[in-house]
Amino acid sequence: MTAYLQTHLGFGLGWFVANTAYILLISLPLMLAVAMIIYADRKIWAAIALRRGPNVVGPLGLLQSFADGLKVFLQETIIPSSVNTGLFLLAPIITFTVALIVWAVIPWQAGVVLADINVGLLYVLAASSLGVYGIIISGWSSNSKYPFYSALRAAAQMVSYEVSIGFILITVVLWAGTFNLSGIVLNQQGHVFGIFNGYGFNPLFLPMAVMFLISGMAETGRAPFDLTEAESELVAGYQTEYSSMAFALFWLGEYANVLLMCALNAVLFWGGWLPPVDWAPLYLVPGIIWLFAKILFFFFVFSWVKATLPRYRYDQLMRLGWKVFLPISLFWVFLVSGILMATRYGGAS
Repeated sequence: MTAYLQTHLGFGLGWFVANTAYILLISLPLMLAVAMIIYADRKIWAAIALRRGPNVVGPLGLLQSFADGLKVFLQETIIPSSVNTGLFLLAPIITFTVALIVWAVIPWQAGVVLADINVGLLYVLAASSLGVYGIIISGWSSNSKYPFYSALRAAAQMVSYEVSIGFILITVVLWAGTFNLSGIVLNQQGHVFGIFNGYGFNPLFLPMAVMFLISGMAETGRAPFDLTEAESELVAGYQTEYSSMAFALFWLGEYANVLLMCALNAVLFWGGWLPPVDWAPLYLVPGIIWLFAKILFFFFVFSWVKATLPRYRYDQLMRLGWKVFLPISLFWVFLVSGILMATRYGGAS
């Protein structure tokens, strides 16, 4: 498509139009997916609590998320007189934008990726870590004690779990030998006994996959780690002073980040677009279907955990990050690198 448009529109304009089309092809379905997983989230919570959930607006309640979106869109945006107006309005934009830009390097199947860069995993780490700025800026600019406390919690929480996430990803990069996400997926083909596709089927990487899943919940502020918006002690945390579309952008950004963590779980540990078993008939199913199914499975796990587990205390949250996940992930880096030196690289030398 890019080459075709460059031929007819010129190199610069053709490149711009093609990439704009690619971006819309990713972002628009993602926005629709966010609306539908909010509905799915509420349905899962309701089923676990033996309730019906949304079932009135549209068939089976499928239009409930769009009705809620229209409601917040029509509400008045209230800006408290004491806030720093510029930063107050900028914070939800940062959260929402950062949640979208990371999807540029997620491979949907072989060759289907907006930017197949060699340092894709580093880009994910760099871009996703910017999300904390939206929460910190919103808490500080609100000029209110509850959002400010939430901003301090968010900074400590996200930094704590990003450290362990970084070490977990180092083990994957060491084994795959590349930062390219497509390369990491292809390296998982037939990884276990030549049968199973995915590092997660390997007992060496299964603990890292579980830790990454839990760290992803903490990184996105999902229950039981939603200490940044704990209504029992912080009213609503960093969102306390927000209303209308500013509040909705935080809402959309959170769910886009949850979907991103589900996609990263699938790509890094469970074979991405590859089927679970390296069996020829399974490859007849398009890779994007396999990836989508894995994302939905991990999203169900996120919702299941939120509906069943009580919220951690803040000291428990920090202890888990610093005293459990960090030492284990650091030890695993030495373990994986030692195994590679003894087998792959040691044998070659």
